[in-house]
Amino acid sequence: MQAQSNPQAPFAQAVLAWYAKYGRKTLPWQQNKTLYGVWLSEVMLQQTQVATVIPYFERFIKTFPNITALADAPLDEVLHLWTGLGYYARARNLHKAAQNVRDLHDGEFPTGFQQVLALPGVGQSTAGAILSSCLNAPYPILDGNVKRVLSRYFAVSGWAGEMSTERKLWAFSAQVTPQDQVADFNQAMMDMGSMVCTRTKPKCDLCPLNADCQANLQQNQTAYPNKKPKKTLPQRESFFVILAEQGKVLLEQREPSGIWGGLYCFPQFERKADALAYLRAQGVSVYQEWVSFRHTFSHFHLDIYPIYAELNREQDDVDRTDWKKVQENHAEYQSSVSSAVKYWYDPENPDSIGLATPVKNLLIEFQKRK
Repeated sequence: MQAQSNPQAPFAQAVLAWYAKYGRKTLPWQQNKTLYGVWLSEVMLQQTQVATVIPYFERFIKTFPNITALADAPLDEVLHLWTGLGYYARARNLHKAAQNVRDLHDGEFPTGFQQVLALPGVGQSTAGAILSSCLNAPYPILDGNVKRVLSRYFAVSGWAGEMSTERKLWAFSAQVTPQDQVADFNQAMMDMGSMVCTRTKPKCDLCPLNADCQANLQQNQTAYPNKKPKKTLPQRESFFVILAEQGKVLLEQREPSGIWGGLYCFPQFERKADALAYLRAQGVSVYQEWVSFRHTFSHFHLDIYPIYAELNREQDDVDRTDWKKVQENHAEYQSSVSSAVKYWYDPENPDSIGLATPVKNLLIEFQKRK
């Protein structure tokens, strides 16, 4: 799908004039613009706000100045830099895509729409955003901000995540996107959604499209787009065993895919009895229960119960070389035995590995309590 309008059309003209005065032009990925940098920023910006992304983007570019450097880096290092940004599948896909570009495109980021779309983690809107931003290629986009602007302007009812609604919004996006000045227009649409046409309390008096916006004329702006149908998230429990020895903590690496795929976590158990049995097997009988807390994923709540224990190898002869890593089970979120691995993490001299956010926070708590 390609852009169908022109810069002189009323919609595009109003948006471009607004961008010239108020649009964001100093974001890090807008300076010395490259396909690699814009791609990196677009992946990071999926489901994440600009202010949160900026420091992560700057660290990535400093560590991996080009796509080959990213492709050649160990996945652990990539996940380490991504720690805290969430939705870790994005980081794994980023690494796979970089290797794809290195191996199939001689390290040069592709410029064909279908080639970009074929990269892991890149959808139609992301591909359009990359090519329009760097090459002014005539592709419309449809991220969350653009969906909101178009839903209100055209009074498109229905949840934007539904296929039928999304098809309508794509058609409208192509209809209003100009074939020239696409980079400025697409950036303007994202900026307007973020700065003016906000989810709550939209600043309609500052919007260049307010005169013809159907939601504004109806004075029911927040009715569009329709909210995602609510569903009760299931609740699950996990007991984290924080096993320490001489200032180091035992961690396990998860399988490459699934929840926290490739990240390092504490040994986890669905039942407290199993966690305590695990400790007894290591010759540990004394432990502390730390305050529990909740970590929410997009599709369930995970209630985490940390159990802390110290090892003292001088007092027993238990063989602890057979530490196990966790195998992902998407349906039940349970731990089971996979191939053996042993990893002691030293918070004082940390390696560059990816840590799940709850694990990172508990390691900080461990440091405080030492």
